[in-house]
Amino acid sequence: MNITVRTIADLVQGEIVGDPETILTGPGKIEDAPPGSITFLANEKYAHLLPSSKAAAVLVSRQFVPESASHPVLIKVDNVYLALSVLLRHFDRGLSFEKKVSDKASVSDTAKIGADVSIGEFTVVKQGVVIEEGSVVYGQVYIGDNVKIGKNTKIYPGVRIYHNCVIGDHCVIHANSVIGSDGFGFAHDENGNYSKIPQIGNVVIENNVEIGANTVIDRATMGSTVIKSGVKLDNLIQIAHNVVIGEDTVIAAQTGIAGSTKVGKRCMIGGQVGIVGHLNVADGAMIQAQSGVASEVKEPGSKLYGSPAIEYSSFLRSYAHFKKLPDIAQQIRDLEKEIELLKKQIIHSS
Repeated sequence: MNITVRTIADLVQGEIVGDPETILTGPGKIEDAPPGSITFLANEKYAHLLPSSKAAAVLVSRQFVPESASHPVLIKVDNVYLALSVLLRHFDRGLSFEKKVSDKASVSDTAKIGADVSIGEFTVVKQGVVIEEGSVVYGQVYIGDNVKIGKNTKIYPGVRIYHNCVIGDHCVIHANSVIGSDGFGFAHDENGNYSKIPQIGNVVIENNVEIGANTVIDRATMGSTVIKSGVKLDNLIQIAHNVVIGEDTVIAAQTGIAGSTKVGKRCMIGGQVGIVGHLNVADGAMIQAQSGVASEVKEPGSKLYGSPAIEYSSFLRSYAHFKKLPDIAQQIRDLEKEIELLKKQIIHSS
C-alpha cells in the first residue's frame, strides 16, 4: 500500500514538518524500519535512533524538537500512541474472510443470521443462535444454543461460546478463548467426596470488549458473569463465575479473578495478579504485576503492590528496608554486644 504523508497526517490530525508528498509503504519499528516506511517516537530516550533510521516519516509529539537536522519527515500529534493506533488500523488487513456463510459450516435452521455476516469453514452454530449484521465468525468456532452475538463483532478461529451467553456489538474475541464454561463449584457430600454444583447462569459481554487468546470466562452459578463495555482482557486470563468487571478496565496476561468478585470501572491490573473471591475492587484501582489481592480495595484510585497487596508507596518503602535486612540484622547484633559491654562496665564500676 502506497500513501502520502499528507494523507496520514489528515488521518491522525497531525502537523507536517517536511515534504507532505513523501510516499509511505507501511509501518515499521524505528530501529529497523525499511526505506519508505513510517515509524513512531513516543519515548524520547529513543530519539538518538532517529537520525540513522531509514523510515521516511515518524509520528512524534507536538513538543518534540529533533536534535539533528537529519531526520525523517515529522508528523506532530497530540497523542503519539493514539495516532499510532489510527495508523495501524489503516494498514491492518487482518485475516481474510468472505461476507457469506461457508457451505462447510454447520448452521442450525433456527439460527438468525444478519446481513453481511461471515461464518467460516467448520464452524458450528447451534439452535436459537442470533448473529447480528456485519459480524465475522472465522473457521472452527463453536457457538452453543441460544447464544446472541451483536453487530460488527469479530470472533477468531477456535473460540468456544457455550449456550445462552450474550456478546455485544463491536467486540473482538481472539483464538481459542472459551466463553461460558462451567464455574468452579463443588460441595462436599456426607462421604467427603466432591459433588458438582450445576452452573446454570451465563456470561454477558457488553459492547466494545476485546478478549485475548486462550482467555476463559466462566458462566455464573446463577445469574450472569458480566464483562462491561470497553473492557480489554489480555491473553491467558481466568475470570471465574459471577465476577463483574467494570467499564473500561484493562487486565494483563495470566491474571486470575476468583468467583463473585466485583472489579470497578477503569481499573488497571498487571500480569499474574491474583484476586480472591467475594471482594470489591474500587474504581480506578491500579494493581502492580504479580500482586495478590486478598482483601477489599475500598479507596477509588488505590495503587497496590505485593502479596498480600498493600498500598504501592508503602510496599516500595517496605521493600527498600527488606533489601537491607541482613545489614540491619548485623547492626542489631552489634548494638546488642555494645549494650552488653556497657552493662558489664556499669556493674564493674558500681
